[in-house]
Amino acid sequence: MARKPEGILKRGWTTGACATAATKAAYTALLTNQFPDPVTITLPKGEQPAFALCREELNDTTAMAAIVKDAGDDPDVTHQATIISRVSLGQPGSGIVFHAGEGVGMVTKPGLPIPAGEPAINPMPRQMMSGVIADVAQEHGGTGDVIIEISIPGGEELATKTWNPRLGILGGLSILGTTGVVVPFSCSSWIHSIHRGIDVAIATKRSHVSGCTGSTSEKAVMDLYGLEEGDMLDMGDFAGGMLKYLREHPLPRLTIGGGFGKLTKLAMGHRDLHSGRSQVDMSWLAERLEELNAPTDVIEEAKTANTANQILVRCLEKGIPLAEKIAYLARDEALKILNGKTAVDVIIIDRPGNIIARSDIDK
Repeated sequence: MARKPEGILKRGWTTGACATAATKAAYTALLTNQFPDPVTITLPKGEQPAFALCREELNDTTAMAAIVKDAGDDPDVTHQATIISRVSLGQPGSGIVFHAGEGVGMVTKPGLPIPAGEPAINPMPRQMMSGVIADVAQEHGGTGDVIIEISIPGGEELATKTWNPRLGILGGLSILGTTGVVVPFSCSSWIHSIHRGIDVAIATKRSHVSGCTGSTSEKAVMDLYGLEEGDMLDMGDFAGGMLKYLREHPLPRLTIGGGFGKLTKLAMGHRDLHSGRSQVDMSWLAERLEELNAPTDVIEEAKTANTANQILVRCLEKGIPLAEKIAYLARDEALKILNGKTAVDVIIIDRPGNIIARSDIDK
């Protein structure tokens, strides 16, 4: 996992912003025989960054411009990737047609903002590129009828490190960005991916999905229920982001899987399970042990324990059903958010991947 650096963090630019700048440079060259370098664009919130070109090509009907993406201090998988826009003259009246070049994926499932069969170029980047095409056409006497092909060399391999394959985006990366700006260590992109996973699950009529805190718990849940990749939502630490979206976009059944510590946080009412944003309250755990009539020494140990796992081990040794109680409490917290629209069960998995507790399904 990437470590967050200290001090003021440098922002970066999205693939959509880079593709827009490269498109503007390429179309300008196609109409004027000169590439603007650096090329400046206006982002949706009014910022006007300038981008240096790393490659350019020009002939009578096509121009290509490329930009190296700078994601700033964010551990973005596309940091330092080359974003290429190849702009060709289209037939009169054809408007703007988007193509996926090398390393840019194609949408193959319904439920995403772009329909199946289209290049994975999201609505805002399409809007931004359409805007610069219109501006350049007006300034230099073009028709605005163009074919825009976006490429990212090596993008297909990079995409295996993203959620694209699970979302049904095959063959490469997506061209993303609603503001054009990458905010370092932002949670929004992860939560956005959870939401898109839910959208795809609804569109493909999935009846049972699962959100897990990590790969170990995800495998355990998949093996238990025979779930497929498309059934799995990348919840991670963002239980609240998943549950709130499911409340408004319900599915029939949800299984939440995770380790004891993180699901204890959910049972306590936390919605963000990251260690930097929520902690297990050992006194709260001790109170749950009192409810279970646990031995006094175990209760006292819980009050001063270093980790939740320390207490879990003691309870497993003594046959105290604390993990099961946490599973039910976590389920009940999830149900509070979902408001009766989705049936939920919770599964707690230990570090080797064994299931140590399960709740019943409730709605």
